[in-house]
Amino acid sequence: MSAPVFLADPGMLDAVAAGGTYVLEGAEARHAGVVQRRRAGERVDVADGAGVRLRCTIAAVEPGRLVLDVVGREDEPGPRVRLVLAQALAKGDRDELAIEAATEVGVDEVVPWQAARSVVVWRGERAARSRAKWLATVREATKQARRAHVPAVAEPLDTRGLAARAAGVVAAGGRVLVLHEAAAEPLRDVDLPSGAEPAPEVLVVVGPEGGIADDELAAFEAAGARTVRLGPHVLRTSTAGPVALALLADRLGRWG
Repeated sequence: MSAPVFLADPGMLDAVAAGGTYVLEGAEARHAGVVQRRRAGERVDVADGAGVRLRCTIAAVEPGRLVLDVVGREDEPGPRVRLVLAQALAKGDRDELAIEAATEVGVDEVVPWQAARSVVVWRGERAARSRAKWLATVREATKQARRAHVPAVAEPLDTRGLAARAAGVVAAGGRVLVLHEAAAEPLRDVDLPSGAEPAPEVLVVVGPEGGIADDELAAFEAAGARTVRLGPHVLRTSTAGPVALALLADRLGRWG
């Protein structure tokens, strides 16, 4: 079984090498020592969310901290092609379920989209609280998936803002794929960008429960997006994005 992952802040692991010692403190240490009841001699990983992973053995469990012996270090490179999910805000917890599964699949960034038909509206203090919840969801899913990279959570965009981002992605050599049940082109047939510097994006756009409005679809297509379908079945907003990302991750060789 793979070792559990605990997260440090980006940059905190830069000077740590194999053979050294690292002290994990704060909420992550309390979770490991008190909630999970980790003990000396057990294996754990510590990641900084930006690609650095320390493979460690617990030397001592102390109040509020874990003393770790670092047995190995890995610096995992960023993706050659970035996978980004623009997820329409949805009622209940369906949008959170989408970004949780997308993180486990391997998404590199999630973008909250205030679609015209979104029942949920992020405004004022609610917007800040809701984005904070997305950040927490992505962080916990990163640990569950044993990832060394924590996906970014963008500021929320309305349709005009998302169309502008789509145009930028296309101009930079990336792809924008809008999932739509009436599309003729299958996702599996879309040509994908090859790795470059900076890494191009594949931006997947998923609409809300009521679907993507015609004027929104027109705005995305005008920005260079392609409308694609997953297959013969219509999926919920909570599952469409993760399924599409899984297919794309496989095609990009991430699951090889």
